[in-house]
Amino acid sequence: MRMRRKNNLEQRLEKCGDRIIYMDREDRNFQAIDTSSLLDLHALFGNNAPVHMEIGCGKGQFACEIAKRCPDINFIAVEKSSNVLVTACEKAIEQDIKNLIFLRGAAEYLECYIPQKSISRLYLNFSCPFPKKSYASHRLTHHRFLEIYKKLLCDGAEIHQKTDNRGFFEFSIEELSRFGCLIKNVSLDLHNSDFENNIVTEYEERFSSQGFPIYRLEAVFR
Repeated sequence: MRMRRKNNLEQRLEKCGDRIIYMDREDRNFQAIDTSSLLDLHALFGNNAPVHMEIGCGKGQFACEIAKRCPDINFIAVEKSSNVLVTACEKAIEQDIKNLIFLRGAAEYLECYIPQKSISRLYLNFSCPFPKKSYASHRLTHHRFLEIYKKLLCDGAEIHQKTDNRGFFEFSIEELSRFGCLIKNVSLDLHNSDFENNIVTEYEERFSSQGFPIYRLEAVFR
């Protein structure tokens, strides 16, 4: 079910000021890679700290919490829905989290904004599984996205994925393996494992409370 448009959305987005960078492109087919909009991440954050990125940040529970826990790391949270992103941004401003910025737009546009070899870790938390086979190319672990991530990630950078959808998790393992990634620290039931310092997302909280196991992995391009 589609979320109802928030009241005063445009005004609320405007109040978020320079916290949101809009990845708006004329090319709707994601064919042309125009690097004229590449961000200067060091200037953007005002320091040379490592940059981590979450794609599909939702209402920002994970992004805000991890940015607070790791003040020496810069964070970019990506979300294509303004209706959702505004809540995340307002949360970051309210909590005065200075090492977190937001990109509004589709992940297909990331190459136009993020310099190559600039991201030290990538988080994919509860991405839409797109269960229909005909929509497989929309899944954020499909090889067309892995091609993008490989360009943006630093050598040795990790991808951390969490999902409640076993089919999507198995698909992700297959795609990552075919792409030559090293997969490690796999958990088929995260909340009943010995994994420490897990940050629970909005979706994770909901699914776990309903008894669904949470699947997690880490992957590195080789």
